[in-house]
Formats: sequence, structure tokens, C-alpha cells
Amino acid sequence: MLHLPNDGYKIYECAIYNQKVRELVDCKRRHSHFDDRWATVQRRDVVARDETEALSLIAERFPPEDGFVVKGISVSPY
Repeated sequence: MLHLPNDGYKIYECAIYNQKVRELVDCKRRHSHFDDRWATVQRRDVVARDETEALSLIAERFPPEDGFVVKGISVSPY
């Protein structure tokens, strides 16, 4: 998790992948920095007040300019 939970916060599960890595893997090449596993959807939990804040926190850690794409986000059942 990117932050510890507090009162009024929820745990969001984010499904993300890296488009640049995905394209390179499709061409049987490797990204210079990110592991091939980023070609497939990875799940990360983030604690936030709402979905907008969760997306903002994810974008800080996994920047879209580096090829990261958020495929989905939902409130975690845990």
C-alpha cells in the first residue's frame, strides 16, 4: 500500500500495466528499466479518501508519461 489507512479513508485496488513494456514484449524486446511483468496487469493497493485521490497517488508512483496505464480501480473488499 502506498499509505497507511486512517479514519475516513478507503483501500482502493488499482489495476495498472505499462503500455511501453507491453509493446516491447510484443516485439520480443525488453524495456531498459521496467521488468517484462509490467506488460500484464499488476494490482496495487492505495489508501485514499476517494477515487480521485487514489488515482492521483497512483499517478505519482506510476507516471503516465513513463507508459503506465490505469486499467481499473475499485474499492477493496478488505
